[in-house]
Amino acid sequence: MKHRNRTREQEDLLRPRLVDLIDMRHELVKLAALIDWEFFDQEWAGFFPSTTGRPATPPRLVAGLMYLQHLHRLSDEAVVDRWVENPYFQHFTGETFFQHRAPIHPSSLSRWRDRIGDEGAEWLLTKTIEAGRAGGVVKDESLSQVSIDTTVMEKNIAYPTDARLFEKARARIVALAQEAGIKLRQTYARKAPSLAAQVGRYAHARQFKRMRKALRTLKGYTGRVMRDLRRQLGLIPAGALRETVLDTLVLVSRLLHQPAKGSGKIYALHEPDVDCISKGKARVRYEFGTKVSIATTIKEGFVVGMRALPGNPYDGHTLSEALEQVEILTDQRPALAVVDRGYRGHGVEKTRVLISGSRRGLTPTLKKLLRRRSAIEPEIGHMKTDGRLARCPLKGLRGDAIFAVLCGCGHNIRKILNHLRSLFAYLLAEILTAMQTTRGIIAGNQGSYIAAAA
Repeated sequence: MKHRNRTREQEDLLRPRLVDLIDMRHELVKLAALIDWEFFDQEWAGFFPSTTGRPATPPRLVAGLMYLQHLHRLSDEAVVDRWVENPYFQHFTGETFFQHRAPIHPSSLSRWRDRIGDEGAEWLLTKTIEAGRAGGVVKDESLSQVSIDTTVMEKNIAYPTDARLFEKARARIVALAQEAGIKLRQTYARKAPSLAAQVGRYAHARQFKRMRKALRTLKGYTGRVMRDLRRQLGLIPAGALRETVLDTLVLVSRLLHQPAKGSGKIYALHEPDVDCISKGKARVRYEFGTKVSIATTIKEGFVVGMRALPGNPYDGHTLSEALEQVEILTDQRPALAVVDRGYRGHGVEKTRVLISGSRRGLTPTLKKLLRRRSAIEPEIGHMKTDGRLARCPLKGLRGDAIFAVLCGCGHNIRKILNHLRSLFAYLLAEILTAMQTTRGIIAGNQGSYIAAAA
């Protein structure tokens, strides 16, 4: 992996260094000193084995941008734009002098995420855990007692309706036919969009008989266009376009033949792996996305494990995987795990599991720890409101796995920064108190000397 050489920056009297511009007591500066950046240079070097050509982007820059992105709930474009304006961001990512241009194009973050995968994202989470231990945010003994729960990370899709899905499928098939140079007998470019809008009006007016009739007609339009393109499939030469057409025809065929109720349904054409999850909420009955398992320390609420669970599995069947990830990231197996009643029948033997509502054989200490189980709920809420866990913009199951872990990284960094900020405020208050006390003593001594002299 070929890097830019930043160790021998040319000295320039007209360009002050960032350390001379910023406040070295800032929490981001202290956080940068807690993270082992050399680890990324060593581990991520295998993703870019070439030694020729343009120098690769420094891994510290990419890792720092991913941390800052999930710390402040920013998109790829927004974090690069703010990096140009903020000297603390630049110092955090390893710059020596203030830069006036963007270091990379925002699309580079997408390519880096594809390269590192969920394993590289777990390395990022591991380094936040190590930084939390080094900074005193989380204690070593706290890692043996964890709280585990699941939530839904919604996908960045519109609320699925049959009319919208049929119309989008028809429009995609027509667009592919035009790209392949195939002339369809009829595209329904005028009738289908107006009929899809009319379905919504019928549903709003509670005229369900007319709505179902319009849906059958719209479904027929999509099926006719699909069969017309399938008959002329031999006219498309072998290549990437033909593969795209075949995949689209298979996906649309699944959409047209899927039952009204059941598993494995398609809720979005561009995200066919989205699950419909019912969590029993009165406000939102169904959520469309991926289930995510979260493991935090009971005392500090520090994230020590986070994993996407496609397919909406039963919570009890995911507990062993969650504990295994915690052991990998923290190098120790949790001795105690507290969970809610959805984890009954988990089958875990190596770790003691306390289920909410249990009363037999509990000591006062265990009862106190079990009451702390609900503390993970506000942590999940903060990840969704302060972080980006509420909606995943990355594509596919691989994107879900990467994004879930990165959301855990952002939560841990917010915890560390709050600790460093409060610690600095405490030390500053102690210094000011000591200074005031010293001034009072000096003033009192001066008064006593004046009185004695008089």
